[in-house]
Amino acid sequence: MTAFRALIAEDEPVLAQALAHTLQRLWPELAIEAIVQNGVQAVEKALALQPDLLFLDIRMPGMTGLQAAEALAEDWPDGRPFPLVVFVTAYDDYALQAFEQAAADYVQKPVSDARLARTVARLQARLAAPATGDAALEQVLRQLRALAPPVAAQPAARLTVIRAAVGNQVRMIPVPDVIYFEATDKYVNVVTADSQSLIRLSLRELLDQLDPAQFWQIHRGTVVNIGQVTAAVRDEAGRLRLSLRGRSETLAVSRVFAHLFRQM
Repeated sequence: MTAFRALIAEDEPVLAQALAHTLQRLWPELAIEAIVQNGVQAVEKALALQPDLLFLDIRMPGMTGLQAAEALAEDWPDGRPFPLVVFVTAYDDYALQAFEQAAADYVQKPVSDARLARTVARLQARLAAPATGDAALEQVLRQLRALAPPVAAQPAARLTVIRAAVGNQVRMIPVPDVIYFEATDKYVNVVTADSQSLIRLSLRELLDQLDPAQFWQIHRGTVVNIGQVTAAVRDEAGRLRLSLRGRSETLAVSRVFAHLFRQM
């Protein structure tokens, strides 16, 4: 029998060990390759180990389970089978409807033997008849799109001007002049045709104040003004890159958002 390998990401050590012990009791052949405590470690370990299964806690410090799955979908090596993903959540029954609608594999904390046994049976069936090509990755991408937090439908006010500190001055940048926003370590870089400025605001907070018809997220760290895009071209690796009006660089489109540029 093939020995399948799993990685667990859970920030509460007691719950992580409980999940690992229950999995080993229900599925003795499963090898728990690693247990990590946050989403960043989950991404690093998963890329290094390339396990068959990922159990990702939804709420972890720094990077959530959904964000970790998105990062892995973006960075997963081409031609390598993408792991099956199970989200571990403490959400109540109402919030779990989102997982049901996304057809996402999930278990609820505290994890019960009966619920985990059903998940194990479903995983074993899927592993016994592995998806061909990138079908497993495509399923995860569909789930991530369905589970993505919605952009506010009616924000208090749309941003019209970005106020960015430059030295001892405050630069006023009209939002239509912005070509793209790019998240850095603690800031967001505001890029126009002739300048770049840093603002202390998260990309998520910024998205809620932008017009979603004009500003599209194309990567977990990039939002582009679609009116400033001149072409979407696939590179030699088959990844989409955007050419921009007034800028020489191109922007990478992650697998999660590539569907936005399908031919209409």
